[in-house]
Amino acid sequence: MDLGLKGLRAIVTGGTKGIGRAIAETLAAEGADVSICARNADEVKATVAALSAKGVRATGKALSVADGPALAAWVDETAKTFGGIDIVVANVSALAIGNDEAGWKSGFDVDMMGTVRLVDAAMPHLLASKAAAIVTISSVSGREIDFAAGPYGAFKAAIIHYTQGLAFQLAGKGVRANTVSPGNTYFEGGVWNQIKDGNPALYAEALALNPTGRMGSPQEMANAVAFLASPAASFVTGTNLVVDGALTRGVQF
Repeated sequence: MDLGLKGLRAIVTGGTKGIGRAIAETLAAEGADVSICARNADEVKATVAALSAKGVRATGKALSVADGPALAAWVDETAKTFGGIDIVVANVSALAIGNDEAGWKSGFDVDMMGTVRLVDAAMPHLLASKAAAIVTISSVSGREIDFAAGPYGAFKAAIIHYTQGLAFQLAGKGVRANTVSPGNTYFEGGVWNQIKDGNPALYAEALALNPTGRMGSPQEMANAVAFLASPAASFVTGTNLVVDGALTRGVQF
């Protein structure tokens, strides 16, 4: 299936590692121009070079999505460079597990407001696009109580609600909005890699919960994002696509 992504213009937050990197690479492989941001300037530079090697336009900026003015400036710079924006992927998370005030503040500033600020900054460009799509990254922790209950789970749940509200509000304006909720996703240097090395009992417990006997990969999450972001999903909006290998057992109607 041709997803119809060639020539579209995408922005991806947290695009240098894990799921965000896989999303950026998948969109670029499908022919979309891609702009990324992340906090580490060297990693941004290396990722932009890798994306450019796929034959598309690629740009990047080192910033924190908790910095509203810097985030908005990056979005505007991308729109000027690409001549517009068609796809917005809000991927960054503070991964705030601790149930203290600092964890709640970090989760709010990065996960929640980082998503809201990104969408707000990109909205004028999305409204001018003929293939506008917003994809936010939530988590299965947003729909089930697990060890990440607290700021991480609460804000991931809020992102689903926010995104479905956007879908309803923007449907008549030609802008789609969907969420992808990954299950446990393993990659080198990622959270589950760290847990495997630092807390093998928790890792074994989490692995045993999945009937597939494994965790997901960043590419499997990116495939779902690419579809929802693409014109191939032109009548799909307001959905939360759970990609978890049957880890969660709650029925979605």
